[in-house]
Amino acid sequence: MAELRFDERVAVITGAGRGLGRAYALLLAARGAKVVVNDPGASLKGDGVDSGPAQEVVREIASAGGRAVASTASVATPEGGKAIIQSALDHYGRLDILIHNAGIVRRAPLKQMSYEDFETVLDVHLRGAFHVLRPAFPVMCEAGYGRIVLTSSVSGLYGNHNVANYAVAKTGMIGLCNVAALEGAAEGVKCNIIAPGAVTRMAEGLDTSAYPPMGPELVAPVVGWLAHESCSITGEMLVSMAGRVAKAYVAETPGLYRPSWTIEQVAEHIQAIGDIEGAWALPAVPSGQADHIRRSFEMARRGGSTR
Repeated sequence: MAELRFDERVAVITGAGRGLGRAYALLLAARGAKVVVNDPGASLKGDGVDSGPAQEVVREIASAGGRAVASTASVATPEGGKAIIQSALDHYGRLDILIHNAGIVRRAPLKQMSYEDFETVLDVHLRGAFHVLRPAFPVMCEAGYGRIVLTSSVSGLYGNHNVANYAVAKTGMIGLCNVAALEGAAEGVKCNIIAPGAVTRMAEGLDTSAYPPMGPELVAPVVGWLAHESCSITGEMLVSMAGRVAKAYVAETPGLYRPSWTIEQVAEHIQAIGDIEGAWALPAVPSGQADHIRRSFEMARRGGSTR
């Protein structure tokens, strides 16, 4: 296969000063993309400002012969999101790729998590995704082309201790992705999810001594393909961890139909309700919600048959 390149494409990557975002920026730039390296240089908890990380990545790209500019605006506000997207338009006159990778961590048990820590994490991860997606989306639709990659996590898919804020934000990203994929489908704009696993500063405080190789460079090619014009999927989710790449998806059991239910009948039939044989997997694009409704109505009309 010929090398997949990004010549003349313009990419905005949030949280690109370190870790995964840095790996994405270096890879896309090496393949010809012009990159807006966005990172305010905050601490892992989201405190402080330091232009150094973003500027250093820009220097790395430039020294390798690539093109990049730094942006230190924060995704945590609508104004910051607009400024990040405007930086691409001001410097390069277009926007082809948006990768929202920015994130912070504030750990606490659910019984002790403060409202401030909950809201602050959502501001960067989930609201941050909307803050950059909202100004980017109409630009891409007008151009008839766009590739959007949002970041979820297995902590959102399956939950984890002490990160209710992070888990909520990462699960919410899936809904945002599905809507962007649906609304962008007719206009050449694709939106997908990456759920990455890599040892970065977000692993601080964790014992990683028994981990297999889990550098950001193992995830970057997956994101690179999702950001490429040849990407053939939209509204989907890829998982990348320790060299394994997989597809994650939402499914539901066929369930049972009754013309009416009592509490006792739900209890009696809960095992059959949960039987995964013949499970439905309904991709968001082109018509996941409509397919769910159609199948449910057909089951009701047929008195319980799923065929």
